Amino acid sequence: MAEVNVKYFEIAGPQNTDETLQAAAARATDLGIGQVVVATTTGKTALRAAELIPDMDTIVAVTLHAGLWEVYAGPDAEIVTQAEEKGVKFLTGVHALMGSVASAIQREFGGLPAEEIIARTYYTISQGTKVAVECMIMAADAGLLRMDEDIVSIAGTNGGADTAMVVKPTFSNKFFECRVREFIALPRADEGAH
Repeated sequence: MAEVNVKYFEIAGPQNTDETLQAAAARATDLGIGQVVVATTTGKTALRAAELIPDMDTIVAVTLHAGLWEVYAGPDAEIVTQAEEKGVKFLTGVHALMGSVASAIQREFGGLPAEEIIARTYYTISQGTKVAVECMIMAADAGLLRMDEDIVSIAGTNGGADTAMVVKPTFSNKFFECRVREFIALPRADEGAH
């Protein structure tokens, strides 16, 4: 049996970004993991991941999709360029668990789509848990991950990073083969999450 240190943050949010990324880097090194998926809205978290985890084979930054929020215009182009120069691959696509056509059907006709039930179940752990799983699926579906090895997936609560976990990646059409193997960092309080 392995003994693993998990960082538990008293308050969720972006102030935990550096500690989360450093813990993720250390655990990835321990396990020989070379792939990281990181959620990013502006690109800042992805750039910071490239700075703090420079030895990864692959860093995939998953952004929000255009139109998800009325005012979201995508990540900051200058930050994206800086991160891409450090080897980060950016992905913007339809969200696997919330924000897709199923969400439009819900708004128009009511009911709760199956994907959102899954998403809201992950929210019982933390917002970052839901986002980390969702971003992993999106990166897998886009063909940006090697599927024969675990990854570290990183996300946060309302910006930055406060959640990191080791995950067996899976495609959306094989969702129930996904396995969250370990938590590396997690907020104890998730106030303010959507």
